[in-house]
Amino acid sequence: MDGFTFFTIDAQAESEYKVLGSKFLSFAFPVSSAEEVKEKLEKCKKKYFDATHICYAYRLGAKGEIWKAFDAGEPPHVAGDPILRQLRAKNITNVLVVAVRYFGGTKLGAGGLVSAYKTAAELALNQCKIIQRELTADIELFFEYWQMAPVMRLQHEAGAEVISQVFETSCFACWRIGLGKLPAFEEKIKNIPVKMRIKN
Repeated sequence: MDGFTFFTIDAQAESEYKVLGSKFLSFAFPVSSAEEVKEKLEKCKKKYFDATHICYAYRLGAKGEIWKAFDAGEPPHVAGDPILRQLRAKNITNVLVVAVRYFGGTKLGAGGLVSAYKTAAELALNQCKIIQRELTADIELFFEYWQMAPVMRLQHEAGAEVISQVFETSCFACWRIGLGKLPAFEEKIKNIPVKMRIKN
């Protein structure tokens, strides 16, 4: 990583793993917020309401600084932690992995559970394409209509994504720009000059 990018998965994936009668359904989801994690978990709990355990782990933030591992009634650290270790081993973030267990009648023991949840998470993640994403910031620009041409030229040069724009006598634009490109953009926009505010 260069400080301006992070690795995540491009799309949802799932897998199935069976050991000693127990069945593990595992799911990997790309997520961007705690609210999205909660939404995915609620859907899983509703769909697999009859499961013995629904365990999970996730990482959020550019460096995976926000994380959680949940054992859902399994012995401590035998489910959520092995899932979380798979996320860390692959150096990915903004990812939720859920492992749904249906007990098959034979106890796996602590070591067996650690191995089973690790394998379930690994199988789901192996179905995913790992991609590099750019850290971004949303910026708001306030300028006059006669300044539009140089402003739009800078937008094109920076490859900024348009969120919204209003072009009247007084103009407004909200763009999403890569953090690595932001310092140079700020210097250039001062030369027009344009009022700029960083939203996040």
